[in-house]
Amino acid sequence: MGQITELVQEAHKTAVAHGWWEKEPEFGTLIALCHSELSESLEEYRDGRQPYQLYHEKNGRPEGIPVELADVVIRIFDMCGHYGIDLEGAILDKMRYNQWRDYKHGGKLI
Repeated sequence: MGQITELVQEAHKTAVAHGWWEKEPEFGTLIALCHSELSESLEEYRDGRQPYQLYHEKNGRPEGIPVELADVVIRIFDMCGHYGIDLEGAILDKMRYNQWRDYKHGGKLI
């Protein structure tokens, strides 16, 4: 078992233990929650923080763009744990595929 797979299991176990799966959220709601974490990352940037900047609230809670990005990944890990998705396998498969794609495939500007 790889490290990503272990993190997926740990994230889902923690979410279950803290009550987030007592009533299963709709798939769209789970995706929206991932979007919200990305939006929080953007808000940190809009507030003048740099992408690498990590800081802590007075209560010790970590904040900043790195933390919001971590929250996105943790939510994705939790979803994958619930649905039984082999995220590590999917990442490795997609990264191998991307190595052979054409330069700026699709021809789009961004």
